[in-house]
Amino acid sequence: MEFGAAIDPALNALVHRAAARIAADPPPGVIETVPTFRSLLVHYDPRIAGAESIQAALGSCDLGDTATAAPARIWVLPVLYGGEAGPDLADTATTLGLPPEEVVALHSGGLYRVYVQGFLPGFAYLGDLDPRLDLPRLSTPRVRVPPGSVAIAQRMTGVYPIESPGGWRLLGNTPVRFFDAAREPPTLFAPGDGVQFRPVMADEHAAIRAAVARGAYEPECRDGEAAR
Repeated sequence: MEFGAAIDPALNALVHRAAARIAADPPPGVIETVPTFRSLLVHYDPRIAGAESIQAALGSCDLGDTATAAPARIWVLPVLYGGEAGPDLADTATTLGLPPEEVVALHSGGLYRVYVQGFLPGFAYLGDLDPRLDLPRLSTPRVRVPPGSVAIAQRMTGVYPIESPGGWRLLGNTPVRFFDAAREPPTLFAPGDGVQFRPVMADEHAAIRAAVARGAYEPECRDGEAAR
């Protein structure tokens, strides 16, 4: 199901609204859906239903009001910027011709939308990054990126939930956990959520990391409607 050709909050809201409607009342033969930025892949069993019947059922799907794309929840994540936590902050600032403090202010001043999750369990593609921070990925990706690394690439930002290779520019680190197989649901975010980053000092970052390790920390979550 194609909803447009751009990365846009309203289009993405349609994608996830369609996925929810199909999950609530799936046409015969539909197995699952996979949402992306602007389209929805629908898997179906051809032994049960043909392509024409699936297309007809999907085409008549009522998506209701398409005007709103406001997040229902807004997560506030503590971030230690720069230094070992954000090894690319200084170079990013130099490349952009901005003081590091302004890069931090621009990054932490945005409200980001969870467009889609993928690449790693719990990794959310968050947009839209301030255009003044628009830079390509690193020419040579890192072999290891520490968990909790807050990074940017082009008009997106995100957090690496586990140690992995990666080519995004690392601005900081958050101690929050984004994936827990024992939790239901296992991922912290849901598509359409809002995310904000809150700069913290090293002592607060260390205290939160210790609380997370004890299972005694939950990130702040605000009502998106109340924040409008």
